[in-house]
Amino acid sequence: MVKTRIWTGMAIGLSLAGCTARETAKVAPPPVMVPAPQVARAPLPPGATPGMRIPALLPDGNYATPNRALTSAATIWHLRSALNVAALACRGADEGLIVTRYNTMLTTQKTALAAAEKRYSAEYQAQGGDWRDRYDDAMTRLYNFFSITPARKGFCAAADQVLADISAAPAQGFETVAAQRLDQLDAPFIAFFRAYDAWRAGTMVPVRTVAAPLTVASNAVAPVGPRVAGGAILSSQPVPAATPYTPRPVIRPPSLSVDPAALQ
Repeated sequence: MVKTRIWTGMAIGLSLAGCTARETAKVAPPPVMVPAPQVARAPLPPGATPGMRIPALLPDGNYATPNRALTSAATIWHLRSALNVAALACRGADEGLIVTRYNTMLTTQKTALAAAEKRYSAEYQAQGGDWRDRYDDAMTRLYNFFSITPARKGFCAAADQVLADISAAPAQGFETVAAQRLDQLDAPFIAFFRAYDAWRAGTMVPVRTVAAPLTVASNAVAPVGPRVAGGAILSSQPVPAATPYTPRPVIRPPSLSVDPAALQ
């Protein structure tokens, strides 16, 4: 009986010693989360949509609009087409004046416009084939160009000024100033294309910083600051990061393990 008690005591002691020597699993502290660096992007130009198609940028820095490399007759007829779009599409306080001035121009420059249309049609006929379809397709593209919505405000302002100058000018000399007037009406579209290309290339100046998704911090200090609606950061002051989490050791209750041989 005494021998059995001695073996039992030794078994309990060895079991407790094994619990003491057992290693506790180490748990890594949770990572500190901070906003990742992200380049802010400026908003789209007014009226533009992502992925919209615009004329190609040419090596000379201009755009391939329908108003490039025109003959004298084509220049006059493109000018008349642009002003026709303005009379139909420009709305606002000056819309009545634009329509009145456009009708005045048609009357004042009737002879010059008729001669230009005749010469312009002859240029298409000289190319042979189904010239009327080609001519109609070109006119459709031209009207669609002058109807591009994002450039509407600047285009209407330019058309108002061009019509004011033309309606007050004599019939003579209309052909001489047509190219200059057409460039004036083309300019708002060129400006829009440049702005859109700048946005697409990411070279426009951003108006605010957009909040970035969270990533794992690689340093001990996280920049934080007051935020406004939409996640824009107004200011940033470094502050010490939170104290790392230290897990408590896992304490396991003692277990009794008796060697069956000791009970024999």
